[in-house]
Amino acid sequence: ALARVEVDPGAGLDLATAKEVAVAAKFPAELVDKVAPVFVKLYDVYTGEDATLVEVNPLVLTEEGEIIALDGKVSLDENADFRHPDHEALEDKAAADPLEAKAKAADLNYVKLDGQVGIIGNGAGLVMSTLDVVAYAGEAHGGVKPANFLDIGGGASAAVMAAGLDVILGDEQVKSVFVNVFGGITACDAVANGIVGALDTLGDSANKPLVVRLDGNNVEEGRRILNDYNHPLVTLAATMDEGADKAAELANAAA
Repeated sequence: ALARVEVDPGAGLDLATAKEVAVAAKFPAELVDKVAPVFVKLYDVYTGEDATLVEVNPLVLTEEGEIIALDGKVSLDENADFRHPDHEALEDKAAADPLEAKAKAADLNYVKLDGQVGIIGNGAGLVMSTLDVVAYAGEAHGGVKPANFLDIGGGASAAVMAAGLDVILGDEQVKSVFVNVFGGITACDAVANGIVGALDTLGDSANKPLVVRLDGNNVEEGRRILNDYNHPLVTLAATMDEGADKAAELANAAA
């Protein structure tokens, strides 16, 4: 049975509450005292290791009457890695996507998707909106889709932009890249200089078209910088819809 029991995070899960969980989950009465300590240990792992998920499946009763966790799954909060240097040894690097591993090494918030238009934005909300707009625009251009989620946050320096482009351009499925940035704390001219520096740094490895939409703080100066740079792969877009449509068009043409 499925049981949901609230636990006071200040007090934690004690044995008495763990027994309540076992009863609520309809464990046989003779097993309550055996499974309750398992629940306490699960909670201790969850809190002590800064986990986002601790799951045991299956939990079995042996012929000898012992309770054993045969298999389990643990997801750890990467934001708490600084408290757990030992967690690095637990990571299965061989199973990780190589592009996601490369992005993680560069401290980039990147998730690979199954599409053809690379996405770079600042702020998770803007990036999520960009994914939706590109997916919609792609319906008119051969069904192309976003290739990734990449949030560069507030730092759009040349180094950050170069690292982001390096990861995205390393994806063989990517046919075009849409850089969609709203200048706030980081002004658009700083973003534009970051793009220029990134393209100079990457050189010939930057070989796919970039559509750039800038808006917000110091946008005119940012656009001027990119216009003066006049890179053959860079196309400026006035709006997010225009940029998404152009990026989808370019990706479809290169497919």
